[in-house]
Amino acid sequence: MRKILATTLGLCFLVAGCDSLRFAPTEAQKQNAWLHNRTTMEATQMAHSEDASEELKALACLAELQSRAFISYYGLPEEFPQADTVGDILAESSFQLAGTALAESADRPDVFQLADNVFELAIGICALLGGVYGTRAVRHLKEARAKSQALQEIIAGNELFKREHKDYTSAFKQAHKDQSPQTRQIVAEMKS
Repeated sequence: MRKILATTLGLCFLVAGCDSLRFAPTEAQKQNAWLHNRTTMEATQMAHSEDASEELKALACLAELQSRAFISYYGLPEEFPQADTVGDILAESSFQLAGTALAESADRPDVFQLADNVFELAIGICALLGGVYGTRAVRHLKEARAKSQALQEIIAGNELFKREHKDYTSAFKQAHKDQSPQTRQIVAEMKS
Protein backbone atom coordinates (compact mmCIF):
# COMPACT_ATOMS: atom_id res chain seq x y z
CA MET A 1 0.00 0.00 0.00
CA ARG A 2 2.83 2.38 0.86
CA LYS A 3 4.43 1.61 -2.48
CA ILE A 4 1.25 2.63 -4.28
CA LEU A 5 0.99 5.79 -2.21
CA ALA A 6 4.65 6.66 -2.74
CA THR A 7 4.42 5.90 -6.45
CA THR A 8 1.28 8.02 -6.82
CA LEU A 9 2.78 10.97 -4.95
CA GLY A 10 6.07 10.61 -6.80
CA LEU A 11 4.25 10.58 -10.12
CA CYS A 12 2.31 13.68 -9.12
CA PHE A 13 5.48 15.57 -8.20
CA LEU A 14 7.24 14.41 -11.37
CA VAL A 15 4.36 15.67 -13.45
CA ALA A 16 3.83 18.84 -11.45
CA GLY A 17 7.45 19.75 -10.74
CA CYS A 18 8.35 21.71 -7.65
CA ASP A 19 9.91 25.16 -7.23
CA SER A 20 9.96 25.88 -10.93
CA LEU A 21 6.19 25.67 -11.32
CA ARG A 22 4.78 28.59 -13.20
CA PHE A 23 1.49 29.45 -14.74
CA ALA A 24 1.03 29.00 -18.48
CA PRO A 25 1.96 32.10 -20.50
CA THR A 26 -0.79 34.70 -20.48
CA GLU A 27 -2.02 36.59 -23.51
CA ALA A 28 -0.08 39.66 -22.35
CA GLN A 29 3.12 37.60 -22.10
CA LYS A 30 2.56 36.17 -25.58
CA GLN A 31 1.90 39.65 -26.99
CA ASN A 32 5.00 40.98 -25.25
CA ALA A 33 7.17 38.17 -26.65
CA TRP A 34 5.86 38.85 -30.15
CA LEU A 35 6.36 42.59 -29.69
CA HIS A 36 9.89 41.93 -28.45
CA ASN A 37 10.62 40.08 -31.66
CA ARG A 38 9.26 43.00 -33.72
CA THR A 39 11.35 45.41 -31.63
CA THR A 40 14.53 43.43 -32.23
CA MET A 41 13.77 43.16 -35.95
CA GLU A 42 13.41 46.94 -36.20
CA ALA A 43 16.55 47.48 -34.11
CA THR A 44 18.50 45.14 -36.41
CA GLN A 45 17.27 46.96 -39.51
CA MET A 46 18.12 50.34 -37.98
CA ALA A 47 21.60 49.17 -36.93
CA HIS A 48 22.31 48.07 -40.51
CA SER A 49 20.77 51.12 -42.18
CA GLU A 50 22.51 53.63 -39.89
CA ASP A 51 25.89 52.04 -40.46
CA ALA A 52 26.38 51.13 -36.80
CA SER A 53 29.48 49.32 -35.59
CA GLU A 54 29.84 45.66 -36.43
CA GLU A 55 29.56 44.84 -32.75
CA LEU A 56 26.19 46.64 -32.43
CA LYS A 57 24.93 44.93 -35.60
CA ALA A 58 25.94 41.54 -34.21
CA LEU A 59 24.24 42.29 -30.88
CA ALA A 60 21.03 43.29 -32.66
CA CYS A 61 21.09 40.14 -34.81
CA LEU A 62 21.67 37.97 -31.75
CA ALA A 63 18.81 39.67 -29.88
CA GLU A 64 16.49 39.06 -32.82
CA LEU A 65 17.46 35.38 -32.94
CA GLN A 66 16.99 35.04 -29.17
CA SER A 67 13.57 36.66 -29.33
CA ARG A 68 12.40 33.96 -31.72
CA ALA A 69 13.00 31.44 -28.93
CA PHE A 70 10.68 33.44 -26.67
CA ILE A 71 7.91 33.32 -29.25
CA SER A 72 8.43 29.59 -29.74
CA TYR A 73 8.23 29.03 -26.00
CA TYR A 74 5.30 31.35 -25.23
CA GLY A 75 3.35 30.76 -28.43
CA LEU A 76 1.68 33.28 -30.68
CA PRO A 77 -0.87 35.64 -29.17
CA GLU A 78 -4.50 35.51 -30.20
CA GLU A 79 -4.42 39.23 -30.92
CA PHE A 80 -1.27 40.91 -32.23
CA PRO A 81 -0.36 44.37 -30.91
CA GLN A 82 0.03 47.20 -33.42
CA ALA A 83 3.71 47.13 -34.40
CA ASP A 84 4.02 48.06 -38.05
CA THR A 85 6.39 51.00 -37.48
CA VAL A 86 8.96 52.07 -34.92
CA GLY A 87 6.43 54.64 -33.71
CA ASP A 88 3.88 51.89 -33.12
CA ILE A 89 6.45 49.85 -31.21
CA LEU A 90 7.51 52.79 -29.05
CA ALA A 91 3.92 53.71 -28.15
CA GLU A 92 2.98 53.97 -24.48
CA SER A 93 0.81 50.86 -24.85
CA SER A 94 3.94 48.80 -25.60
CA PHE A 95 5.56 49.94 -22.36
CA GLN A 96 2.36 49.15 -20.46
CA LEU A 97 2.21 45.72 -22.08
CA ALA A 98 5.83 45.05 -21.08
CA GLY A 99 5.04 46.08 -17.49
CA THR A 100 1.98 43.84 -17.38
CA ALA A 101 3.92 40.88 -18.80
CA LEU A 102 6.70 41.44 -16.28
CA ALA A 103 4.26 41.51 -13.36
CA GLU A 104 2.46 38.38 -14.60
CA SER A 105 5.73 36.52 -15.10
CA ALA A 106 6.47 36.81 -11.38
CA ASP A 107 3.25 35.01 -10.42
CA ARG A 108 3.64 31.52 -9.01
CA PRO A 109 1.04 29.02 -7.88
CA ASP A 110 0.14 29.12 -4.19
CA VAL A 111 2.00 26.29 -2.46
CA PHE A 112 -1.04 25.29 -0.41
CA GLN A 113 -3.35 25.31 -3.42
CA LEU A 114 -0.82 23.25 -5.35
CA ALA A 115 -0.55 20.72 -2.52
CA ASP A 116 -4.32 20.50 -2.30
CA ASN A 117 -4.54 19.90 -6.06
CA VAL A 118 -1.87 17.19 -5.86
CA PHE A 119 -3.77 15.49 -3.05
CA GLU A 120 -7.01 15.68 -5.06
CA LEU A 121 -5.29 14.16 -8.08
CA ALA A 122 -3.72 11.39 -6.01
CA ILE A 123 -7.03 10.66 -4.27
CA GLY A 124 -8.74 10.45 -7.65
CA ILE A 125 -6.11 8.07 -9.00
CA CYS A 126 -6.28 5.86 -5.91
CA ALA A 127 -10.07 5.84 -6.05
CA LEU A 128 -9.87 4.68 -9.66
CA LEU A 129 -7.51 1.88 -8.68
CA GLY A 130 -10.03 0.79 -6.05
CA GLY A 131 -9.65 -2.27 -3.96
CA VAL A 132 -8.29 -2.50 -0.45
CA TYR A 133 -5.05 -0.70 -1.28
CA GLY A 134 -6.83 2.07 -3.14
CA THR A 135 -9.21 2.62 -0.22
CA ARG A 136 -6.34 2.73 2.28
CA ALA A 137 -4.36 5.10 0.08
CA VAL A 138 -7.37 7.41 -0.22
CA ARG A 139 -7.75 7.44 3.57
CA HIS A 140 -4.04 8.26 4.05
CA LEU A 141 -4.13 10.95 1.38
CA LYS A 142 -7.17 12.57 2.96
CA GLU A 143 -5.35 12.60 6.30
CA ALA A 144 -2.28 14.14 4.67
CA ARG A 145 -4.42 16.80 3.00
CA ALA A 146 -6.07 17.63 6.32
CA LYS A 147 -2.63 17.95 7.93
CA SER A 148 -1.49 20.21 5.10
CA GLN A 149 -4.53 22.43 5.61
CA ALA A 150 -3.89 22.50 9.36
CA LEU A 151 -0.28 23.52 8.77
CA GLN A 152 -1.48 26.30 6.46
CA GLU A 153 -3.82 27.60 9.16
CA ILE A 154 -1.09 27.46 11.81
CA ILE A 155 1.39 29.36 9.64
CA ALA A 156 -1.23 31.97 8.74
CA GLY A 157 -2.12 32.38 12.42
CA ASN A 158 1.53 32.69 13.42
CA GLU A 159 2.17 35.33 10.79
CA LEU A 160 -0.91 37.27 11.89
CA PHE A 161 0.23 37.08 15.50
CA LYS A 162 3.72 38.38 14.62
CA ARG A 163 2.20 41.26 12.61
CA GLU A 164 -0.31 42.23 15.29
CA HIS A 165 2.02 41.80 18.28
CA LYS A 166 5.42 43.06 17.18
CA ASP A 167 6.54 43.33 20.81
CA TYR A 168 6.40 39.54 21.14
CA THR A 169 8.17 38.69 17.87
CA SER A 170 11.52 37.90 19.49
CA ALA A 171 9.84 35.74 22.16
CA PHE A 172 7.87 33.99 19.42
CA LYS A 173 11.06 33.23 17.49
CA GLN A 174 12.77 32.07 20.69
CA ALA A 175 9.94 29.62 21.34
CA HIS A 176 10.49 28.11 17.89
CA LYS A 177 14.29 27.96 18.03
CA ASP A 178 14.40 24.21 18.56
CA GLN A 179 12.59 23.34 15.34
CA SER A 180 14.36 20.88 13.10
CA PRO A 181 16.00 22.18 9.91
CA GLN A 182 13.41 20.24 7.88
CA THR A 183 10.55 21.97 9.71
CA ARG A 184 12.16 25.37 9.25
CA GLN A 185 12.61 24.70 5.54
CA ILE A 186 9.00 23.55 5.09
CA VAL A 187 7.64 26.60 6.92
CA ALA A 188 9.91 28.96 4.95
CA GLU A 189 8.79 27.44 1.64
CA MET A 190 5.13 27.68 2.61
CA LYS A 191 5.47 31.30 3.74
CA SER A 192 7.03 32.43 0.46
